[in-house]
Amino acid sequence: MQSVAIFCGSSSGADPVYAEAAKAMAAAIVERNLRLVYGAGSVGLMGTVADEVLRLGGTVLGVIPQFLVDMEVGHTGLTELIVTETMHERKLAMAEASDAFIAMPGGIGTLEEIIEVFTWTQLGIHQKHCGLYNVNGYYDHLSALLGHMVAERFLKDAHAELMHTGADAGALLDVVMSKEGAEFQGKWLG
Repeated sequence: MQSVAIFCGSSSGADPVYAEAAKAMAAAIVERNLRLVYGAGSVGLMGTVADEVLRLGGTVLGVIPQFLVDMEVGHTGLTELIVTETMHERKLAMAEASDAFIAMPGGIGTLEEIIEVFTWTQLGIHQKHCGLYNVNGYYDHLSALLGHMVAERFLKDAHAELMHTGADAGALLDVVMSKEGAEFQGKWLG
């Protein structure tokens, strides 16, 4: 079974459209027989996407550091749960378990997670594809910034092509999962 990592907010956001989009992403994941890999949270969009995948009969791998388990924010009903010691170990476990990465709307942690795995493509650590689930135009400005980076020659076209943007969950999944992603070629430095 192929797996997709979803990075998203521990909040549901200001507009109900984000929670509905999380449910649409969950349905698209299950329809494609993909395993959801995510940060094992039980709240916000994280909880919504995981709960919906499970409700629809899908498989969910959650990865969470012990300190968040201690804060009682971890999801207790997942198919599989990995508890790590640190956030860095969490990121590595999620990246190794995933064939592609998608950021749904979220805060600075979501942004940091997708940008980090996107950066790993430049470093040759992997060649897995990334996606921005552009619900309600949420990632319009980030997409424009990436285009500006290419125009100013701070980001290569070949690397930029590994980041896809779309507002349709199924279409975005089809794009990021259809590309052949290389396994990790280097060792994560953390």
